[in-house]
Amino acid sequence: MDQEEICAEMDRVRNDYRDLVDTATVAELRKPTDGTKWNNEQLLFHMLFGYLLVRNLRILVWGFSRLPDGASRRFAALLNAGARPFHVINFVGSLFGARTLGYARMERLMDRVLSNLQTSLRTRPERALDRGMHFPVRWDPYFTDYMTLRDVYHYATQHYDHHRKQLTLASVRGS
Repeated sequence: MDQEEICAEMDRVRNDYRDLVDTATVAELRKPTDGTKWNNEQLLFHMLFGYLLVRNLRILVWGFSRLPDGASRRFAALLNAGARPFHVINFVGSLFGARTLGYARMERLMDRVLSNLQTSLRTRPERALDRGMHFPVRWDPYFTDYMTLRDVYHYATQHYDHHRKQLTLASVRGS
């Protein structure tokens, strides 16, 4: 994918996320999702969290892509070994994220994060987007053994689209 295709994905997500949050009732947001242990509001926060994670992953890719390949391979192996605690923290964080932020702040944060990611992506030269590192594949089904910075920018939308299918909001089921 090129930079503009990834930015277009993020524009789609921005509009979709706003629509999901704005049209859902409180009762719908508290309903269980399909295939997760979260309710809809918790899963919506988790979907936002995927983009928040990319902000930090960019820094890791920048650093590890400048080191010998073995450095990121060992780092990924270490993170894979800690997958179980990561999953617990990931689950618990999403339990309280939406309630802590509130829906309006979640929307604003999603807008801000997506805008920042798009600006960052558009200013990266192609050679920087093609640099990469090894990733902990046990952390997320969309992590692959080796990911470029371009892959990392795209990852969050893959994560978002996957979880969107698990929402049980009327606006999702009707589409």
